[in-house]
Amino acid sequence: MNLLKSLFVTAYIVAGLAGLIAALIMIGEQGWTSRWLGTALACAGPALFFSQLMLMPRARTSRNLGLILAAGGLGTALSLLLPGPASWAAVALAATVGVVGTLAYVYWYSRFGAAGNDALGIGNTLPDFSLGERGQRFRTAELVRTPALWIFYRGNWCPLCVAQVREIAAQYRELARRGVAVHLVSPQPEASSEQLARQMDAPMRFLTDAGNRAAEVLGIKVKDGLPAGFQALGYDSDVPRPTVFITAAGGRIIYCDMTDNYRVRPEPATFFTVLDRHAIV
Repeated sequence: MNLLKSLFVTAYIVAGLAGLIAALIMIGEQGWTSRWLGTALACAGPALFFSQLMLMPRARTSRNLGLILAAGGLGTALSLLLPGPASWAAVALAATVGVVGTLAYVYWYSRFGAAGNDALGIGNTLPDFSLGERGQRFRTAELVRTPALWIFYRGNWCPLCVAQVREIAAQYRELARRGVAVHLVSPQPEASSEQLARQMDAPMRFLTDAGNRAAEVLGIKVKDGLPAGFQALGYDSDVPRPTVFITAAGGRIIYCDMTDNYRVRPEPATFFTVLDRHAIV
């Protein structure tokens, strides 16, 4: 199923961009009153959404992307109702990308099922695993000597993940004042993590989970979760489910968010509320 999702999301992104370009070309030939205007509107939703996400990354979006769904529905209706010669190609493209594709993206691709196990249950002690950093290996016991905020993120290729890391970097001084370490964990090559670290004005720890072994122990490994084609950039096909948790000194889990939607992630203010509740001040 995840492999199908991997293929779908790449096809959806490409179809949105290609459909918008094709519709604009047809509008240039037939005029702005042609049915291709509706196709352009329907395809513009996903095309602009992903373009904006890549150019201006943000850590979260609305859950159901109502504006994109509305644009898809309205665009499909216009491709049917505008005057001029009937064009089933215009209608089919608008409906496939703007309605069917967007519904699949919002309600199927974006959602996760239940976690693989309950390792990250509140009150549990963090299981033993090891992570890499600059050629060295560190086990759980070495990483929980102080309170710690953990973020398992998918990699530099994911704009929502990069924006989430940037949010935490902006809060780093306050976290450090409270004695809270920040562990950012990804399966991507160390060189990619080091590149991201250089962009952040905060000495956070960027740790490598080679082969997603720690993610598997924690029950958050998503097999074949990488969008098709990104393997060519050196990324592993398997990714972690975007997950945030906080451990008290010694490794007891006091907070965990395993989002059921990769586009919806907790606000940093939530972390400070948890730390306040546990008197980590």
